[in-house]
Amino acid sequence: MNPEITSIKQYCNSLVSYSRRKSIEVSIGDVPMGGNNPIRIQSMTTVDTMDTLGSVEQTIRMVEAGCEYVRITAPSIKEAQNLEAIKNELRKRGYTVPLIADIHFTPNAAELAARIVEKVRVNPGNYADKKRFETIDYTDSAYQEELERIRKKFTPLVNICKEYGTAMRIGTNHGSLSDRIMSRYGDTPLGMVESALEFLRICEDLQFYNIVLSMKASNPQVMVQAYRLLVQKLDEEGLKPYPLHLGVTEAGDGEDGRIKSAVGIGTLLEDGLGDTVRVSLTEEPEAEAPVAKTMVDRYVNRSGHAAIADIIESPVNPFVYNRRQTREVGNFGGGHHVPRVIADLSEIQISEYKDLKCIGHFYLPEPDKWRMNDQGADYVYTGSNPIAFMLPNGLKEIRDYSVWLKSADKVNTLPLLTKQELLEAETLHPEINFVRFCINELNDLLLTRLKNTNNLVAIVYSDNQHAMAELRRLFFELVQQGVDIPVVIQRVYPVVPEDNFRVYAATDAGGLFIDGFGDGIMTSVTGIADKDEQLRWADVCNKTSFGILQATRNRMSKTEYISCPSCGRTLFDLQETTAMIRKRTDHLKGVKIGIMGCIVNGPGEMADADYGYVGSGPGRITLYRGKEVVKRNVPSVNAVDELIGLIKEDGNWFQPEVVEESI
Repeated sequence: MNPEITSIKQYCNSLVSYSRRKSIEVSIGDVPMGGNNPIRIQSMTTVDTMDTLGSVEQTIRMVEAGCEYVRITAPSIKEAQNLEAIKNELRKRGYTVPLIADIHFTPNAAELAARIVEKVRVNPGNYADKKRFETIDYTDSAYQEELERIRKKFTPLVNICKEYGTAMRIGTNHGSLSDRIMSRYGDTPLGMVESALEFLRICEDLQFYNIVLSMKASNPQVMVQAYRLLVQKLDEEGLKPYPLHLGVTEAGDGEDGRIKSAVGIGTLLEDGLGDTVRVSLTEEPEAEAPVAKTMVDRYVNRSGHAAIADIIESPVNPFVYNRRQTREVGNFGGGHHVPRVIADLSEIQISEYKDLKCIGHFYLPEPDKWRMNDQGADYVYTGSNPIAFMLPNGLKEIRDYSVWLKSADKVNTLPLLTKQELLEAETLHPEINFVRFCINELNDLLLTRLKNTNNLVAIVYSDNQHAMAELRRLFFELVQQGVDIPVVIQRVYPVVPEDNFRVYAATDAGGLFIDGFGDGIMTSVTGIADKDEQLRWADVCNKTSFGILQATRNRMSKTEYISCPSCGRTLFDLQETTAMIRKRTDHLKGVKIGIMGCIVNGPGEMADADYGYVGSGPGRITLYRGKEVVKRNVPSVNAVDELIGLIKEDGNWFQPEVVEESI
């Protein structure tokens, strides 16, 4: 079901200038959120809540890693009661970090926790509802009766929060929308928003405003659309501008988890949305805060960026994904080609076959042939350092125009022109020519040439501190001018820590792909002298480019793991199990596997997955095909084999390729 959006109002202060949304201030212990306060960092413990000392020690590690709030699960009354022991021990040790109780299913646990900790998080999808994956045809009166039932169940918690000065997060999860919401709104961002607004309207009726809102999903595209729509709906209904808690659920681990998180969270931060950030990684919780801080720190001085020409309204719908329509040039654009990856090797002297390993192309000397993996770059840009040997099939070389003009082979190599070279060019490649420009070069002469030259692909860049917004403004201009040229997004960074690079690139380019812009991507790091280090970074850049396309659901090049970050509810070692499943299945290109520690969000949050592996009890696993339970209570020692058997049964399994030794 696709919700009708009758008008596209701005969901942020500006589409092109960084301006943080002004929210109301919410009191959470002695660390207020929203208003003029900085964007806060938080995470969640993974230790069993009944392990008081374990929870305290982990909380301290999280605080020292940068967490300003710590969330602890309270699935039942006994865990809610033990929050007091955890809090007392922390205070005894001198730590005053505000604690947040995470509640699912159990209003009585929430009501107890609200008397102990500084904030409670409730999920409207399962606080007053049970999910059975049923479709129900409600009449308006029957639906209203359901809302009254929710009000009766929810009001006691609101009153307790008012009495004790406790804050509340109304946190919608895409994967745990109630059957009632699903039946009326479908599995949509609008359904996510309405799920939270039902609870928020009750709070406002009761004059309770100490509230934070979130719209989390494991799909960054859905997550971004839901937050944007939430802001619009708050304004539309005249509700207060509540602070926003940003997060991508079940992002996974390693580079994939960081890229996926940055695509969702970073896109919204670019829009000026967000008052607190939690990065959900399948790693120790203290590993999350530094990644979140890397995202947030980019915006401390962002308001001083170079001015970008203003725009009143977006020419594209920011609440629904539609890929920009372009003409087809070679294997770019046309509406059916996946975005292409261009590896920027222009600062590297490529002299040997083995130098191309870093971009997914491997030479096998014994059979004298090339092999390309699933993340083999489509093009390589060499600038003024052309490659002397013949490239493998499937890889095309792009050279600077002046170098290309002197090339003996002008058929199998392609030119990259500046704006001025394009305007003056007499000789072009008959099939594909690349032209590189920024928004400041986009004048009437260039627009005319772009419109009238059918074999052009643009490579766009920005040197602005607010690069994503400037590039978005450039795309808006192309849309408004009716220019349908395919566009490659280029981002070049100085040498930074690898995690920073992934976060920056995933934010700057990923945010554009989320909005349907981009027919290719080229990322690189400049200023490296040592060749081995150059090649290592080329590998990082290539994998990051493919990772961004996968996270934005534009190009699937590897297995995707939707894995939760673990918490006190988890029924098995999530990190170890995820690593084990990844080791045996990471060759299954395009297959999505959900790995969930418990039943709370499992079936719903991994509804986007092809297969699910969910803890159902100590040492017991339930296996899913999509949303359907296939096997219950599988002993964990056999569960991975059973999962692989299920994949084989569906014909989605193939043996991993045995790779011959390459140079």
